[in-house]
Amino acid sequence: MMDIDFNEYKLRCELRGHDDDVRGICVCTDEHIATSSRDRTIRVWSLDSDNKRKYSPSKILLGHTSFVGPLAWISPNEEYPEGRLVSGSMDTSVFVWNLVNGEIVQALKGHKMQVTGVTLDNEDIVSSSVDQTLKRWRNGQLVESWEAHQSPIQAVLRLPSGELVSGSSDTTLKLWKGNTSLRTFAGHADTVRGLAVMPDLGFLSASHDGSIRLWALSGEVLLEMVGHTSIVYSVDAHASGLIVSGSEDRHAKIWKDGVCVQSLEHPGCVWDAKFLENGDIVTACSDGVARVWTVRDGMIADQMEIDAFDSQLSQYKLSRKKVGGMKLDELPGLDALTLPGTSEGQTKVVREGDNGVAYVWNMKDQRWDKIGEVVDGPEGVADRPLHDGVQYDFVFDVDIGDGEPIRKLPYNRSDNPYDAADKWLLKENLPLAYRQQIVEFILQNSGQKDFNFNPSFRDPFTGANAYVPGQSSHTAATTAKPLYKHIPKRGVLVFDVAQYDGILKKMTEFNNTLRSDPVHTDKSLTEVEISRVGAMVKILKDTSHYHATSFADIDISLILKVLQAWPPAMMFPATDLVRMLVLHPHGASLLIKHVEGNNDLLLDLIKKVTEDSALPANLLTTVRVLVNLFKNPSFHYWLQRHHSQILDAFSNCYSSPNKNLQLAYSTLLLNYAVLLIEKKDQEGQAQVLSAALQIAEEEGADVDSKFRSLVAIGSLMLEGQVKKIAIDFEVESIAKSAKASKEAKIVEVGADIDLVIRQP
Repeated sequence: MMDIDFNEYKLRCELRGHDDDVRGICVCTDEHIATSSRDRTIRVWSLDSDNKRKYSPSKILLGHTSFVGPLAWISPNEEYPEGRLVSGSMDTSVFVWNLVNGEIVQALKGHKMQVTGVTLDNEDIVSSSVDQTLKRWRNGQLVESWEAHQSPIQAVLRLPSGELVSGSSDTTLKLWKGNTSLRTFAGHADTVRGLAVMPDLGFLSASHDGSIRLWALSGEVLLEMVGHTSIVYSVDAHASGLIVSGSEDRHAKIWKDGVCVQSLEHPGCVWDAKFLENGDIVTACSDGVARVWTVRDGMIADQMEIDAFDSQLSQYKLSRKKVGGMKLDELPGLDALTLPGTSEGQTKVVREGDNGVAYVWNMKDQRWDKIGEVVDGPEGVADRPLHDGVQYDFVFDVDIGDGEPIRKLPYNRSDNPYDAADKWLLKENLPLAYRQQIVEFILQNSGQKDFNFNPSFRDPFTGANAYVPGQSSHTAATTAKPLYKHIPKRGVLVFDVAQYDGILKKMTEFNNTLRSDPVHTDKSLTEVEISRVGAMVKILKDTSHYHATSFADIDISLILKVLQAWPPAMMFPATDLVRMLVLHPHGASLLIKHVEGNNDLLLDLIKKVTEDSALPANLLTTVRVLVNLFKNPSFHYWLQRHHSQILDAFSNCYSSPNKNLQLAYSTLLLNYAVLLIEKKDQEGQAQVLSAALQIAEEEGADVDSKFRSLVAIGSLMLEGQVKKIAIDFEVESIAKSAKASKEAKIVEVGADIDLVIRQP
């Protein structure tokens, strides 16, 4: 035991205003605090002039299109008397804000995926990203970029001595002088998530492995602090020597000399925790509230505020508490005992205060007799679910398809899976042909991949040994696959319905407009050329004869002329024609000749339609062209090679108010997921994952768009190489949100993703 002099922190005040998780904190001064949020905003809080204990909202900074994370403050100068704020976001951008008027001074674009960290290096800004790079920005311009790790980078920090430190999902930290790696720090067992300077000693790292480490620049571990029960997201240090950390376990822990001296419990995950210069602590919580904690008697919140926080904490814990596999707050009250039981021994659990109490029906005396409190294991330990009044290690949902309802399959780890499968199939009146599939399902979902079959086992119904296809009776069962409803996605989707008459009519109308305009008359088509377009439409309409019809080279040249020469506002019907042309075998074979050389038709088209003042009709038809290219394997190499350019070009489509464009873009991502999984392209998969997560996060996203993005995410996690990256992206919260949707298919794919997360 150690005797450590320490004054306990107590609540000072709450900063309320965000609509979603508070993700990051930046202490500008003791009088000014900035917070970032999943709600896409940054809020600046200033010390209340009337009540020095509290902070009031002074500015809301709007501009990011996805959730905002890391923040850094640039001190005031003559041009910016209140200083500037630097922010990084899931939208891949870094913004610099003028704190006088809340306007964006610089928009730093260059990262391909989420920005995870920002730090100041003298006059420069250095940012880290899931795209595995560190980038240096000077006066609003990118001056240096280098691949710093082989996995996503989660944090970057400048040390007082001038070096940079980066922390990564590869479990390591690296020390940098410029872009030269001086040393690699190994020791954490999982993602390195947070970094902080420890004055006069070195630096701190927080990890998904639940620990915090203090490192000397030599690479020596000076301290390891273990006490959190889940992911540690952030760490910070004070000049006094105190350390604070924030975790998924809902606690901000305060450490002194390597020992945890206090835990501040929160009603949600603690994403970030920072010290004010005066020693107070600011915490960012997933309940959308930032809180300030203090040891100074005159600054502690009044009793009413403390009681309100304690009540909120109690209600949150109550909502999470389970008894007998049931949520406590969903149990009936004592009035449920006014209704008589229906059979001797019937049990009922009711809520009494903060406890669940079990009663049994006494048929003879016609009354409910109290049995006692229902007690679950400690928090964080998996609850044992009930089925037909009996507690099991697992109660699985089994979807046997064919329109049949979901069946409940109870199972204990001590059971023999073959025995359990046979008894369940008989009970459910299902064919024994399902036996091996059910056994494999049990093994996978119970985590018993290495189950060894007991040679003494005899089938209770046939007396025979268990049969494992392809093996002798006594060998270990094969590893099973869980039953997913929507993942992995097989094959690609296309947009193969067209209003040909409308396309032809619109092209003719635009052509007549060009012909009557002296400036553009040379760009118009002749009567013969218009008739050729009509002939192309006739061929495309006749899908049953695609195998026997063909186009002339002049037909393709004609379409190219329109795409290259016609004004942007008149392009979209011709682009729509190309969308259908690529689905025709011969049309696709002619078109590909124009994308393999230096004059790449499709790249030129993408550039033209995504330039300033891009028109929704052009974006929609072009994205649909790209979607349909996946149907023809001849384009797969081109699509893979240019995936980064294509996804960057259309990256803003996810937030478009045009639902058709949203759907086309999400379909493009889904097709890319299928292709890049097949090609084992991890870098490409990561970029698609990042883009799909943006749609999944988008509150206003169309249901079908969100569904396709979730299928892409689940497929990439299940069969791709980016499951760990997705987990680092907090995909679990996205799955949880999907499972709470009112749309059945969103719920189902959310459950699929949740199942992938839980697989070892």
